[in-house]
Amino acid sequence: MNIIFLVLVGLLFVSGIFDVISWRFNILAIGALVIIWIVTAYNSLVSLRNRTQEAWADIEVQLKRRYDLIPNLVNSVKGYATHESSAFENVTKARSMAMGAQGPTPAHAEAENMLTGALKSIFALAEAYPDLKANQNFLALQSELSDTENKIQAARRFYNTNVRDINISIESFPSNIIAKMFSFLKMELFDIPDGDVAQNPVEVKF
Repeated sequence: MNIIFLVLVGLLFVSGIFDVISWRFNILAIGALVIIWIVTAYNSLVSLRNRTQEAWADIEVQLKRRYDLIPNLVNSVKGYATHESSAFENVTKARSMAMGAQGPTPAHAEAENMLTGALKSIFALAEAYPDLKANQNFLALQSELSDTENKIQAARRFYNTNVRDINISIESFPSNIIAKMFSFLKMELFDIPDGDVAQNPVEVKF
C-alpha cells in the first residue's frame, strides 16, 4: 500500500503537473500527500496489530479449554492406573506451568510443549488398559481434547501469519519510518508443535 502510494506520487512529479501549478499550491499539495501517507501507514499498522492481538485471544480461548479438560482426563485414567502417580504429577505440574505463563513468549511456548509431552504420556498409559480405551467418558474426553488441539494449531497458524505481516511492515521501508515514529514493536511468533497428543508418546522431564 505504502509503496503504491509513493509510486503514484513519483509519477505525478515526473508528469510535470507540479510545474504548471503555483508553488504555494505545490507546497500545500505535497504537505497533504505526506499527511495522507502517514495516516494511511499508521492505520495499516494499527489494523495489523489489532488483528494479531485478536488472533492471540483466540489461542488463549482454546488453551483455556485445554486446561479445563485435563483434570477430567487425569481422573478418568487414574481410575484404571492408580499406581502411575508420577505421570499424573507430571501432567498437573505441566498444566500449572502453562497456565502461569503469560503472552506469546518463548517461555510460554516451552510450557505448552511440556504439557503436550505430559499428555502424550497419559495417552500412552491408556494403551495398556483396554477397558479404559473403551470407556465412553474417556473416549469423549479424548475426542474433545483432540478437537481442541486442532483448534489451537489453526489459531496458532493464523496468529503467526499476522505476526509475520506486522513484523514485515515494521521492518520494511518506508513503513518502518512510521513504526519508529509511533513505537510499533515487533511481535513474537508462538511456536508449539503440530500433532495429536494421543499419538507418539514422548519422554517428559522436569
